[in-house]
Amino acid sequence: MKRILAFCAATLGLAGISGAQIQNQPDDGQWPMAAKNYANTRYSTLTQINSGNAGNLQLKFTFSTGMTHGHEAAPLVVNNTMYIVTPYPDVLYALDLTKPGAPLKWSYQPRPSPSSQGVACCDVVNRGAAYYDGRIYYNLLDVETVAVDASTGKEVWRTKLGDINKGESITMAPIVAKGRVIVGNSGGEFGVRGWLAGLDAATGKIVWRAYGTGPDQDVLIGANFKPFYAEDRGKDLGMASWPRDAWKTGGATAWGWVSYDPDLDLIYYGTGNPGPWNPDQRPGDNKWTSTVFARRPETGEAIWAYQTNPHDLHDYDDINENVLLDLTIGGRVRKALAHADRNGRMYIMDRTTGEVLSAEPFAYVNSTLGVDLKTGHLTVNPSKVTGFQTVRDICPAPPGGKDWQPMAFSPQTGYLYIPHNNLCFEEQGTQANYIAGTPYVGMNVRMYAGPGGNRGFFTAWDPVHAKAVWRIPEMFPVWSGAVATAGGLVFYGTMDGWFKAVDAHSGNILWKFKLGSGTVGQPISYKGPDGKQYIAILCGVGGWSGAVVSGGLNPVDGTGALGFLNAMTDLGKYTTKGGMLYVFGLP
Repeated sequence: MKRILAFCAATLGLAGISGAQIQNQPDDGQWPMAAKNYANTRYSTLTQINSGNAGNLQLKFTFSTGMTHGHEAAPLVVNNTMYIVTPYPDVLYALDLTKPGAPLKWSYQPRPSPSSQGVACCDVVNRGAAYYDGRIYYNLLDVETVAVDASTGKEVWRTKLGDINKGESITMAPIVAKGRVIVGNSGGEFGVRGWLAGLDAATGKIVWRAYGTGPDQDVLIGANFKPFYAEDRGKDLGMASWPRDAWKTGGATAWGWVSYDPDLDLIYYGTGNPGPWNPDQRPGDNKWTSTVFARRPETGEAIWAYQTNPHDLHDYDDINENVLLDLTIGGRVRKALAHADRNGRMYIMDRTTGEVLSAEPFAYVNSTLGVDLKTGHLTVNPSKVTGFQTVRDICPAPPGGKDWQPMAFSPQTGYLYIPHNNLCFEEQGTQANYIAGTPYVGMNVRMYAGPGGNRGFFTAWDPVHAKAVWRIPEMFPVWSGAVATAGGLVFYGTMDGWFKAVDAHSGNILWKFKLGSGTVGQPISYKGPDGKQYIAILCGVGGWSGAVVSGGLNPVDGTGALGFLNAMTDLGKYTTKGGMLYVFGLP
């Protein structure tokens, strides 16, 4: 069964795209958005670098950003230019790929407010940009979105969307769909009220804003909102499922990834954790935190939602990417999405309706016991319920079976490639008191390695049969993204500084290169102006997982960095901080 997926050419500002399935998109070798495409597959159809010659990869050129915080962004490649966004102060660099060594063409320095660094929960990171119609769009830490002329580096417009004094920031990479720049805020650990907004790409005007909590009119829920499960139906659940007024400081931020299906005209994204972490202070389901939403890009209207973690007990944000796939499941083709949740379960859902098709663990899980596919209900392990009491050995830990670090999908193998964590934790709840712009957590946490003693995995997952195919254990959480290629390869980086090429079918490591710092960035594959294929990665340890190094934190206090510090005390023995672009190619 085939269907034609027609992308509006203007959406990317590139050639029109069509394919038999949403994951099989024609590829001109460029990389125009952080996730590569609207389906978030992070898949390159280039084949020059393949499983037969990957061992011959050589370093072609480097570029230093001069910055030492976490470099989590994906470079962009459009029209023979590479664009790099740094962590704070969010500088945009343009490199000329037509010249030897890719010299700097220009830089744009937006100079966001220095005070924004004080409300960045988990390092002053930036996860990338998007190209559209001759402009580069990206977000600044101080809750602003900018449009920059891709040829000259001149600012076109700049829009302020929130208030750092309330604890808001922005770290996510936007997308542009139907002429809307889609942007969401961060700050769930500061008691902010989360939102996703759609800006006019031409002018920067805020066209709509959908809040993650509150009355239906604020969440942009109306007559066309039809959740698949009864647990997600009802009037004003964004208020009724909270104690009085608690939704006003309840989180549900949208700091992760956004996907878009032009055929269904729906964007997909997830909301973050409720505030505070201590669940005893917020009885109820706490909608619409930890929820996958489907919305119209032009208006923000909600079409369906599914709350994966009602009354979240473990900081299981739902912001992870939703990879759009057309899969044959149970003998029929389903328009699906794959969502590797922080709770350690791989949700395969019908992206038309929000029905859960499978929800099997891809990581070690004891915090929950399973998902009822008929009701969508998640059963929590009663022995792992958090609150004011002390609870130990809960798996996964708050960074989840997987955090924001994006997986890739290969239509060639049919596998998802998941960079993820193997962490457990213990907690003790405390009383959290809300003061605007200050931490609002209410939980002391210490994380540590999960079963086996390694703190991370890189796993190939079969989404049709809902099972792991192979996995590679890693010393530290695998906090980089992944990229899959038609050359039968998958690339990812490690926090101790190795960048690896893996056989996509077998998981055999075919090549690795020691980078100057641990990798928490997103690799890409692109075709240069010389017609050759290249692989690029930004390294620079940091983010939540690498804060012990990038932030110079004292590892004696294991509760530091919201408990992640306890699991990463030895990271400084294996890597140092520093931001650098590396680009590899064949001889």
